Amino acid sequence: MGKKRSKKRDSIKKLHKTVWNNNTWNVCEGELRRGRGRPTNNLFEIMAEKIPFEAIDAVSKDLKKNDKSHNGVYVAHDSMGYARYIGRGDVFTRLKSRKTAHNLELQYFSFYIVADKKHEREIETLLIRAGGPHLHFNERKKRDDIQPGNVKDFEAGTHFYERQYKRGRPKRKKRGRPKNRK
Repeated sequence: MGKKRSKKRDSIKKLHKTVWNNNTWNVCEGELRRGRGRPTNNLFEIMAEKIPFEAIDAVSKDLKKNDKSHNGVYVAHDSMGYARYIGRGDVFTRLKSRKTAHNLELQYFSFYIVADKKHEREIETLLIRAGGPHLHFNERKKRDDIQPGNVKDFEAGTHFYERQYKRGRPKRKKRGRPKNRK
């Protein structure tokens, strides 16, 4: 039997314009239009993934011209596409400073302008923890072992489950002579 298709259709990609290009890449601006189905609340207002750093000024200028926020979560990637830096704040200012500090290493950037700003810190924390040992900064949130992060890195009001060590000495098993059975 085949897989049952949902009645909900995929979003429709609508390109508006080319913001930047070179011999290899075009960076286009557009929007996703909702297909058939229930309306949704978007987590992200604007997003971009693995854009060449050469396009950063053009993308920043286009957002400013359209009166869009520059604050969100950003990711700087190396030439292989691995995330090397993740943070939040003024996306383009922070990305430019990272590129200046590591000019030869960083080639691409991604950013996510979060629709509800109260979720920025949680998204940043999640990305940092998922990035693990590839990341070069933020040792407080990064985890490259089996230890969990601090739940206080998430927003107040979040319910959680946490692994904790038991306190005190471990209970010893009683040793004694085995009972004779008859």
